[in-house]
Amino acid sequence: MNDIVQNISLIRLTLMLIPVAVVFIIFFRWQTGATTVVYATIRMIVQLILVGYLLSMIFNSNSPLVIGLVLLFMLLISAWIAIRPLKEKNRQGYFRTLWAISIGSLPVLALVTQAALRVQPWYEPRFIIPLAGMIFSNSMNAVSLALERYGSEIASGTGFLDARAVAYRASLIPITNALFAVGLVSLPGMMTGQILSGVSPLIAARYQIVVMCMIFGSAGISSAVYLSLAGGGLNES
Repeated sequence: MNDIVQNISLIRLTLMLIPVAVVFIIFFRWQTGATTVVYATIRMIVQLILVGYLLSMIFNSNSPLVIGLVLLFMLLISAWIAIRPLKEKNRQGYFRTLWAISIGSLPVLALVTQAALRVQPWYEPRFIIPLAGMIFSNSMNAVSLALERYGSEIASGTGFLDARAVAYRASLIPITNALFAVGLVSLPGMMTGQILSGVSPLIAARYQIVVMCMIFGSAGISSAVYLSLAGGGLNES
């Protein structure tokens, strides 16, 4: 089995724009917000190219301070993105979200890197950055769903306990669906990447179990922390 990930040339990479172009055409013909998806696609490509160059520099860094600053930046941005559903964004809502994501994510990141994978040194960027990205992003999505649903329930007159329960369940629907689907409907990104690079499917499955547990745990804890901090209402929404 080939142990080297196959390089994708720019010509072959552009072939993947064919189905994207088909979707663009559908959007344009149906007059349903084509500008947004075109902009999103262009932004995705530019962001990933820039991130590729940036990660190359970060991965060559041997400084725990640099890695710490990168993690802090990721947390700050994830909290900002998470509060997008709030109609009135303010400092209180932002720090409540930041606190929730941090509490739910950082202990899980430490557990998976230092106990499960035993990464040495602890700030090894090739492990820390990708794993942190998966954890932070899933916690961000869970908190964002929780605050949006919680605000809607409170606005409709639902009591705090019922609103909290409904919002918590709703915030975990995506990751819960992923737990049901993994291995049956989909092979997640990490497992697929490892198999393509030549890793045994059995080893890849163990890594994927670690990943699924860490993102489910961090998302669930972050959402619970946010809803607990929300108290008896969510005035920002």
